Amino acid sequence: MPQPTPTTDPIRPTDDEARALAQRLIREARFGALGTLDPDTGAPVVTRVALGPGPQGELLIFVSSLAAHTTALLRDRRAGLLLGEPGPKGDPLTHPRLSLQVEAHAVERNNPAFPTMRDRWLADHPKSKLYIDLPDFFFFDLRPTSASLNGGFGRAFRLMPADLT
Repeated sequence: MPQPTPTTDPIRPTDDEARALAQRLIREARFGALGTLDPDTGAPVVTRVALGPGPQGELLIFVSSLAAHTTALLRDRRAGLLLGEPGPKGDPLTHPRLSLQVEAHAVERNNPAFPTMRDRWLADHPKSKLYIDLPDFFFFDLRPTSASLNGGFGRAFRLMPADLT
């Protein structure tokens, strides 16, 4: 049986261009795919969430306490978040995307930061005015712990939290 040939590490050294691309993907994202662990089965579950920047540069999602991903995040803060959408043409795998590992920290309505977060959220998500004041909704501040950037074919990078701000 033939032995596999050793390959070189496909991950490039992180540079300023990679940092800038990752930061742009975060800054411009208004939705993403959030991966959590189902608290009953432990199985991974992926949902689409609205997201946006907070007033201090936080990465926020606004959630209902009724959502399955909310229950999951309250039980286990660890989550994955995929940002970046394919462009209108070409192979979807050639477009940049960022996979973040995050810790989710709840920001309840009684938190002094909530009103400012609410105002910033409405500026970016005006249609959320329909439900933003419902009592079961609150924010999670998603704090990156690490990330993988695929900047297109042959452009893979590992990033740390400091690379994302």
